Amino acid sequence: MSRNRKAGVVTIIPNLSIIDIAEEGKGVGKADELVVFVDKAVPGDVVDVRVVKKKKNFAEAVIESLNKASDLRVDPFCQHFGTCGGCKWQHMGYDAQLKFKHKNVEAALQRLAKIDTSAMEPILGSAENKYYRNKLEYTFSNKRWLNKQDMADRPEDLTGPNEDLEMNALGFHVPLRFDKILDIQHCYLQAEPSNTLRNSVRAYALENGLTFYDLRNHEGNLRNLIIRTSSTGEVMVVVVFAYAEQGQVDGLMEHLKANFPEITSLLYILNQKKNDTIFDQDVITYAGRDHIFEEMEGLKFKIGAKSFYQTNSDQAHELYKITKEFAGFTGDELVYDLYTGAGTIANFVARSVKQVVGIEYVPTAIEDAKFNSELNKIENTIFYAGDMKDILTRDFIASHGKPDVVITDPPRAGMHADVIERLLEMEAEKIVYVSCNAATQARDLALLKEKYEVVRIKPVDMFPHTQHVENVVLLKFAGSSLENSLENN
Repeated sequence: MSRNRKAGVVTIIPNLSIIDIAEEGKGVGKADELVVFVDKAVPGDVVDVRVVKKKKNFAEAVIESLNKASDLRVDPFCQHFGTCGGCKWQHMGYDAQLKFKHKNVEAALQRLAKIDTSAMEPILGSAENKYYRNKLEYTFSNKRWLNKQDMADRPEDLTGPNEDLEMNALGFHVPLRFDKILDIQHCYLQAEPSNTLRNSVRAYALENGLTFYDLRNHEGNLRNLIIRTSSTGEVMVVVVFAYAEQGQVDGLMEHLKANFPEITSLLYILNQKKNDTIFDQDVITYAGRDHIFEEMEGLKFKIGAKSFYQTNSDQAHELYKITKEFAGFTGDELVYDLYTGAGTIANFVARSVKQVVGIEYVPTAIEDAKFNSELNKIENTIFYAGDMKDILTRDFIASHGKPDVVITDPPRAGMHADVIERLLEMEAEKIVYVSCNAATQARDLALLKEKYEVVRIKPVDMFPHTQHVENVVLLKFAGSSLENSLENN
């Protein structure tokens, strides 16, 4: 390895063997005692790399030369691979992706929670690994990201209004650049009419002089485009405007209404805040309903512009079936569903138990959960909105009863320490812990081990071509047996 600490001198590590892949998705190699994380590297590659960041015990690097390609490496199928921040594992075969996702979950549970994973069940892959998402959010920007080929093709005399039009983009943020948007021509994440819709909106805006949002100066007509589809064939389109006249709004809305009759929910929002969040914004229905419907095992779920629903509908069904199987319901259980969201899991299991009590931080999500119960004529659910650690108190448990089963599906940050303390106090017979972050799940499991033992583990791939993975863990109460063991000794 060449090392030179003088400013401006590039450090190259030649013939680095990639031996593993890290939880964040980068390839891992070792140069002497230095661990090197290499972007877009695949285990089995032999590469020359350029160091871009150096710490005491590790470095981050990019590939300068691929000297030997791994047998696991495949050609990416998307023209935007490498620049777009999504689908970062397209260059690795799907079977290999599953192998490393399984391995990363296993490593996190072993390292952080000291859990025996010898009986861990094989990861469940997604039946579809293209066009599997039911929701995408795009950003308008007058600061299009230009790659090397774009710069080479750009005419030297492109100035004035033509230059402004050339810089407009409708697509995704470039990683680490909040103000730069990659203009997307075709995305493999969401099925039609998603691509046709997006390209039609872009073309209409350019032809009719609608300005794209300036993310630095906070000005422009068009800000975001949200497209939601469902397994029932329904389509929702939400156009987020910033500073637009009503005539400009109506023009684009009429264009969509006339050219895409399959749209069942056509909505718009006027957002002039400094951030893109829409949860505090009014949603205006231009045509159709203000929602679409998703369906799962005969259950219908109302999906609004602000609703949370798992973005991989088919795999969400598999995830919920595993959750239900792990719980092993007999029909007489009281279930607490923590972080219930729009009540999808709660309503999915309700017909198999006596009662489900759902708790969620977002009030609008709880309204959706209640509506979904009414829609499906489910009468044994009850929902509460508020901060989990504030709602789930001793008085709450005394009022609603000690649960037989707790299902918890927290955000990536995992559960608050107060929530874990309450779980240990209530001593439910079973806890089914669904997580999208194996590291924070492992941290929580290490605390729950005080009274619980892990008896089943099964990862589920919800997001092909990314490093992200869901994991389902079944815990059984072992406090009594532990106490008896101590007494007998």
